[in-house]
Amino acid sequence: MARNADQIAKDHAAMLGSVSVINSVIATHNKGSNASDGNKKDSDGNRIPVDFGHDMTHDEKKERVSRSKGYLVYMKALEDWGSESFTDIDAAISAANSFTS
Repeated sequence: MARNADQIAKDHAAMLGSVSVINSVIATHNKGSNASDGNKKDSDGNRIPVDFGHDMTHDEKKERVSRSKGYLVYMKALEDWGSESFTDIDAAISAANSFTS
C-alpha cells in the first residue's frame, strides 16, 4: 500500500523527532556531570531546563539511541519518500552508530 503525500510528511516529521531524541541523548551524555537535572540555576537564578536523559545510565542511553536509530533505518528503507531530505536523518544514524559501538 502506497502512502499519500500527507502520510509521507507525517512519517518524515516523526523521523525528525527520533533525530531529536538521538541528538539530545548524546548531547546530554557528552555534558557528563554538567547535565541539568532541573535543579541547577543560571547566574540570574533561573532554573536550567532538564537535559533529556540526564537520569539514564550509559547503557540506558545506548539502548534509547539504538531504538531510535532502528526506527530511522526501518523507515528510511521505505521506497516512496519522493523528495524528502534525509541529511539530518543520515547524520543521526551515523552519530547513533558511533555512540552505541
